[in-house]
Amino acid sequence: MKKKLSRFDLQKMKDDGQRAVWITAYDYVTAQLAEESGMDMLLVGDSLGMAVYGYSGTVPVTMDQCIYHTEAVRRAAPNTFVIGDMPFGSYQTGVSKACKNAVRFHKEAGVDCVKLEGGVRVASVIRAISDGGMLVMGHVGLTPQSAGAQGGFRAQGRTAESAQAIIDDARAVYESGAFSLLVEGVPPEVTRLICDDLPIPVYGIGAGDCDGQVMICSDILGLFQAFTPKFVKRYGDVAGEYRKVFTAYIDDVRNGDFPGEEHVYRMIEGETAKLPVK
Repeated sequence: MKKKLSRFDLQKMKDDGQRAVWITAYDYVTAQLAEESGMDMLLVGDSLGMAVYGYSGTVPVTMDQCIYHTEAVRRAAPNTFVIGDMPFGSYQTGVSKACKNAVRFHKEAGVDCVKLEGGVRVASVIRAISDGGMLVMGHVGLTPQSAGAQGGFRAQGRTAESAQAIIDDARAVYESGAFSLLVEGVPPEVTRLICDDLPIPVYGIGAGDCDGQVMICSDILGLFQAFTPKFVKRYGDVAGEYRKVFTAYIDDVRNGDFPGEEHVYRMIEGETAKLPVK
């Protein structure tokens, strides 16, 4: 049986130079296969807004939607470290509401930690949740929930001034009690500075090499079709396989090749004669 990692295991991986590997998951089947494959962690990200619900961004995603999907992922992957993503509006309006929503993630969905976006501006929230005995993962750089304020879904920290702001955010996250940090969409040299500076694990998505990587599952599977970020490496063409299977199924039904004899249930011998004759 796969051993579920703890925060101490993840810290030791950083200390030993062993990279952690994780993906997003939003459903039972994906999470089950990810656990069987040996994934270190699973993030039930608010990216489900685009990957599952077809929203144009993450802002419309609700706590109830996140809880619903996280419950399924936890059932499928009981031996994997699961991260619940705090959606927009679940922590921006005050410490009290943020703590209540973090508690919901733990009580209703059985997460191992919660993740939230921001640095200096959410330091008090990270501190409050951590003081409540819950693990927090920070998220700096490109923060999709506030992409509008950042000029859209674009790389951050490409100037010395903006890079320094991200570094300051990262340090604020650490000093507020977060046990780990996700850096998104920043140059690798900025990520390396953060990774070397902070004693906690620093993970990346579109941010170069660090203590580990996370990717959106539908991106690496080649399933999400709307767009492909520069930092994505597709490891398969699941969308193409879907199309092949759907097309073959349509053809078989229309041609009368499905269902065949092997796909039907025949009556018990002698029972057919008892059917009414018309």
